[in-house]
This record gives sequence, structure tokens and C-alpha cells, in this order.
Amino acid sequence: MSETTRVVIVGGGMAGARLARTLGAAPALAVTVVAQEPHPAYNRVLLAEVVAGRYPAEVITLPSAGPAVTWRGGLTATVLDRERRLVRCAEGGHAAGAEIPYDVLVLATGSEPVPAPPTEPEGGTGGQPPAGVHALRTLDDAHAVAGAAGPGVPAVVVGGGPLGASAAAALAERGCRVLLVEAAERLMAGQLDANAAALLRARLTDAGVAVRTGRAVRALRADAGNVTGVVLDDGTAHEAALVVVARGVRPRVALARAAGLALGAHGGIAVDDALRTSDPAVHALGDCAEHAGRLYGLAVPAQDQADVLASVLTGGDQRYRGTRSLTRLTLGATADEPWDLAAFGVPEAGPGDEEIRLADATRGAYRRLVVREDRLRGGVLVGDLGGVGTLARAWEGDEPLPDAPLLHLLTDDGGLSR
Repeated sequence: MSETTRVVIVGGGMAGARLARTLGAAPALAVTVVAQEPHPAYNRVLLAEVVAGRYPAEVITLPSAGPAVTWRGGLTATVLDRERRLVRCAEGGHAAGAEIPYDVLVLATGSEPVPAPPTEPEGGTGGQPPAGVHALRTLDDAHAVAGAAGPGVPAVVVGGGPLGASAAAALAERGCRVLLVEAAERLMAGQLDANAAALLRARLTDAGVAVRTGRAVRALRADAGNVTGVVLDDGTAHEAALVVVARGVRPRVALARAAGLALGAHGGIAVDDALRTSDPAVHALGDCAEHAGRLYGLAVPAQDQADVLASVLTGGDQRYRGTRSLTRLTLGATADEPWDLAAFGVPEAGPGDEEIRLADATRGAYRRLVVREDRLRGGVLVGDLGGVGTLARAWEGDEPLPDAPLLHLLTDDGGLSR
């Protein structure tokens, strides 16, 4: 290795940018970021706010990695040559791009959306989604969706997870006629119990979103290459000039797979507690990394991994042991009328668990916690999020609960103040 260690980070998203900012302050490292998007790094969690028109792009832009970091925006890594320790890149659609050597490589390639449903043959799109069908994973996606939205535009959102719910609410705020389709029997089935999911559905309905659960989009319909509607698995057809596909993501691992790096059981790049791959010179973090058999696909674990890897690469002794992270969702017809939801851990009580619930229809509040012995196993808070920080910290730290009636956990301070 040279006296100055060359660190190349492939991926300029939230995880890669956070790592670059930290490593940029290390004098013995020369850090280069290969970022496929031409924009500066931004907070992907807030893309629905861009769609809604509440935030311009500059508001969600993350702090710069600093002058010590070479940021190569608009560059796509195409080949990882592990023997020669270099990354071949393409720029502007041209195969003849840069070759960037490395001593240490970090793959922060993120995830990609699950593809859109197929288009009916008569749509004539040649196997590609018709115009008007969008994911919501990049800033360009958000701008495209916002540009297509408007009063009276028929829009369909495919997927009722946190992103789908946020996108549906954002489109309703732009005046679209929105249909949200979710294959599971309730919205955010992985995070919410039936009561909380019903409250979320009611909130979306009040905002003007039609919700269909227990149904899947079987096909898209198109005319002259433009989307015109969707067909559900029950045969019903719905008009659509705009379709947002939010039915999940999968790790982006093509570069790693082609280079022969080991993948985990769930298709991510397998990493150890130092976030090393099967090649000791290559690390991975964020949505593309699979640690201890788990893919996270969330911002907070990616940030935790970036902090751990920064320690590893600068000689520290931190190791990654996993992340417990809550899901936050804020919806509102206007910024002055927010409706908040937070969920963490298991959505339902299991054998041996205790469950505490509190509902206040007047305030539109709902709280449910799942407890086993003296530990929180999960919870959901809707409407009034007083105490959520204290509860989340107790869950994230796997801390013992105080010796007090469990109902106290539902007070505004989580019953955990001393």
C-alpha cells in the first residue's frame, strides 16, 4: 500500500456521503466518491416532500463531503477489477470512461426498485414501462413525478408501505385523483397492527386518496407509449396518467456479483462486523450490504454502518453489531396539520408477550406497546408522539423497563423518566 491510502467509495447516496465526510478529515487517506447521480448528495427520505412541493431540492441537500474528497458525479462504475484493484467507469453513457485505482474499496451502491408490473401487449412499449410510470428513489424521480402531478390528474400508487403512503399523500396534496393499491390486507403491514393501519387508511382517505388493500396491480395499460391505466388482479381497471411504483426495493449488487464477491442468503453483499466483504480490500455498507443475514434498507442503519466503517478505516476498534431503528411517517394536507406515526419492533404480540393499548378518539391518538418480561419488543404511536424518543431509546438499547405499572409506558415521557 502507498503511504497515502486510496479509498474509493462507489455510491454517492446517504451512506456513501456520510462516510466520505468523515474520512475526508483523515490526513492519511485520499478519498474519491464515484456517484452515479450528477446532483450533490441529498436526503432520500424526504423525496415525497419534494413531490408535494414543500421542499425544493436544495433543502434536502446534505452537507458537502469537503474539499479533501474528490467527488466524481455523473460517473457509473461498470467493472470492478479486484486483481488490479481498480474500478472502471462510464460517463455520460459512453463506455470509455475513467479507471480509478484503489487500495480500499467501499461499495455503497444502494438498492433499486422492484420493477413495475408488466404492460399489456397491446400497449406497445417493447418490454419497457410506458411513459408516466415512475419509481421514487432519486431526486430526478421526484422531479419527474412532481412535474406530471397536478389537479385532476389520475394517479395510481403501487405499494402501501411507508414510501407508498407518503407518495400517495404527496400526490393528493398536488390535487391528483389518487388510488393507492396494496397487495397485503392492510397498509404498512410490516410495521403496523390492524388498528394503526386502519387509522393510516382513514387519514389517507380524508386526504382524498382511494385505498385498495388485498389487491395487486396485474398489469399496466398504455397507448402510444404512454400509461393510461392499471388492471388489478380482480380484473377491475382504473384510469391513470401517472403511476408511482413503490412496492419495495432490492439490493443493487450487479457490480459485486460480476466481481465474484460473496452474496448473502437474501441477495445482499455479505459483510462481517467490520463491514468487509469476501475480499478483505473491499467493504460494503447501506442498502446493498447484508450483515448477519439481514438487509436493512433504511437510512439509520446505513448511517450507523458508515460511522463504524469510518472507525475501521482509520484504525478504530468499532464493529457493527446491527441496528434497531424505528419507522417515522408524517402526513398532512398542509405543513400546519401534520399527522405523525412511529413504529418499531414487532407489529403484533406473540405468545408470552404483554400488550398495552391506549386510544383517544378525540385527539386522534393511538398507542400500543408489546412487552416481554422487562423489555420492549415493539410499539406503534399514532397522532401524538409524546414520549416516542424515550421509548425508542429503551427499545434500541434493549434496556430493562422500570418496575412500575406497564400503563405508565403510555404517558408522554414513556414512563421512563427518573
